[in-house]
Amino acid sequence: MVSLVLIGLLGGFITAISPCILPVLPVILVAAGADGGTHGQGGDGESGAISRRDRLHPYLVVAGLVISFTTFTLIGSTLLSLLHLPQDLIRWVGIVALALIGIGMIVPKVMEIMERPFARFQRFGQSDRASGFVLGLVLGAAYVPCAGPVLAAVAVAGATGRVGADTIALAVSFGLGTAIPLLGFALAGRGITERVAAFRTRQRAVRVTAGALMIALSVALVLDLPAALQRALPDWTAGVQQRSDELLHSSGSAIGGCEPGAATLADCGALPAISGVTAWLNTPGEAPLTDADRAGKVTLVDFYAYACINCQRSVPGIQTLHETYADAGLQIIGVHSPEYAFEKDVDNVRAGSDKLGITYPVAVDSDLVTWTNFDNHYWPAHYLADATGKLRQVAYGEGGEATLERLIRELLVQADPSVLLPEPVFTDDAPSVTGPRTPETYLGAARVERLANGPAEIGTQTFTFPDELAQDQIAFDGTWEISRQSIEPVGESARVRLSWRGRNVYLVASGSGTLTWTVNGETRTMEVPDTPNGLELVSVPETSSGVLEVEATAGVSLYSFTFG
Repeated sequence: MVSLVLIGLLGGFITAISPCILPVLPVILVAAGADGGTHGQGGDGESGAISRRDRLHPYLVVAGLVISFTTFTLIGSTLLSLLHLPQDLIRWVGIVALALIGIGMIVPKVMEIMERPFARFQRFGQSDRASGFVLGLVLGAAYVPCAGPVLAAVAVAGATGRVGADTIALAVSFGLGTAIPLLGFALAGRGITERVAAFRTRQRAVRVTAGALMIALSVALVLDLPAALQRALPDWTAGVQQRSDELLHSSGSAIGGCEPGAATLADCGALPAISGVTAWLNTPGEAPLTDADRAGKVTLVDFYAYACINCQRSVPGIQTLHETYADAGLQIIGVHSPEYAFEKDVDNVRAGSDKLGITYPVAVDSDLVTWTNFDNHYWPAHYLADATGKLRQVAYGEGGEATLERLIRELLVQADPSVLLPEPVFTDDAPSVTGPRTPETYLGAARVERLANGPAEIGTQTFTFPDELAQDQIAFDGTWEISRQSIEPVGESARVRLSWRGRNVYLVASGSGTLTWTVNGETRTMEVPDTPNGLELVSVPETSSGVLEVEATAGVSLYSFTFG
């Protein structure tokens, strides 16, 4: 029990200093330095020195946040199921409440109405304390922290009804560990407020700023912008997270003794069953994938959750493997095992998986039956089996694409020595995010973004390049046949222009024809393979930026740009 408590404290601390806290951090900093209630204001909305009572505000905000997300992770899913309510209800209530509190911080009359349920505290002079604690509760309900190993263990136990003393100890210690850095951030915000005269004499302005940040965060959560920010940042806590993984699951090995992340194939017994599936996605008619569909194929099972940032970074590589090797005998099956209650909803899973660009079959494992069959503990996790159904390699976390691809190629050749394989698409195992880079840029009508001369709609369209491009924008020139997932030139050729950042630029393309582009004054030409592939167009030793113009001939389909 003592070791579990220590691991929980470590896991919570890591979560609170990881990139996932960044979207909510401004709210914690500013709100902790703002008077949470409506007391102490003069006619101009300003107040004098901050009272001793107000100094409790940061503690209450952090306490509410930690209690909220820990409790909802532990029992939220079970509670919603018992009440027959949607699994994403808590999150949406939290987002709406966060926006309302933001409005209340700006408009005092609204805050007065919202504080009436806490009128009984008025006799103790604690209305501001109640509002600080409520703000923390709302932040915890609206904001989902990173999928660390400790929180993952708590979430799975809660979702499967296996909550015992160990799980509660882990959850409580995780919350306390998270509270330490968060309280430091909140006290820093309060310290600035106490020491800077402009804050002391302009509490009204501080409150308005805090309210605006809360409204902005609620809108960003609706638009899924925090996830985009987290995907764009390197995870500076990844190494410590891996160590806490090992401590929490001290066996350090997977089913049958497979060593996680091994660079060679092993014999780890039969691949566990994919069962208890709530729904299937990306199969004909969303019918279950049968044993006959999988017979004789090399199988890669990828556990993910669509809101998990590490999974969002890992999925593009899995999708690339599917596009490259599906025709050679590789069967990829995504197993969506929910980390949070709202990820149980099949429509949410469908929308989230579509947004990630997943086209391989997905088994929706909302009851965590398959997760339990595999004795899995991680998002993401990869299980590779040969064509006879034997498990040959497992890997957890981000990175490792080059090793995984090499092992897949070995198994494909073992299954069919005459198979013709395309050139490898991955060259190293490093995690995909190592510095500033342009987000993955899709070209088909279903997911095109940052198109400077759009919109792009399904059908034939003619475009002309704009005079300039903003950072990370794209533009089309010439006549293109646009489908949901790709674009293809109509006539002899057409062009795409891209403003990019990073060290590598890849273009996923297929068909029959050529690509022509210029890098550092040198014009290059490449024949496009029939199998969709990530073709490297730019490779520089250091993070850089520039404008790339690519000309494609008729018969070439372009899907997306990705960046390293």
